[in-house]
Amino acid sequence: MSVAGILKTKGTTIITAKVGDSVSVASAILADHNIGAVLVLDSVGQVAGILSERDIVAALARSGSGCLIVNVEDLMTRNVIVCKPSDSIDDILLMMTEKRIRHLPVMDDSKLLGVISIGDVVKHRMDAVEQEAAAMRDYIATG
Repeated sequence: MSVAGILKTKGTTIITAKVGDSVSVASAILADHNIGAVLVLDSVGQVAGILSERDIVAALARSGSGCLIVNVEDLMTRNVIVCKPSDSIDDILLMMTEKRIRHLPVMDDSKLLGVISIGDVVKHRMDAVEQEAAAMRDYIATG
């Protein structure tokens, strides 16, 4: 099982914000799309960072509602951890757990293919476990 399988199931829609967008605009993007993080693109369309709900909540706790008018580039995580379509689900789960991240852009060389969340990975893994259990039940039943 690989990341490519998740993208095949969930699709490759990528929701983004721009480095010059305000945190308020990015918050609206998160709410409108019911997502927990948004990729932030620079002026040439390259990934400059990622802004998550967690980043916004931490900024609100530190500086109050004034953080909503700053640019996303002031709050975003710049060193974005990415994965490849060939990465295994087990490796991705381990990486997300160890690094305490919930969203991973999927890159093939320098091409952005999609974004997966911890929810996507867990759902894909649970579906695989269900299929394995069903196959085992069928095997036992048909003896």
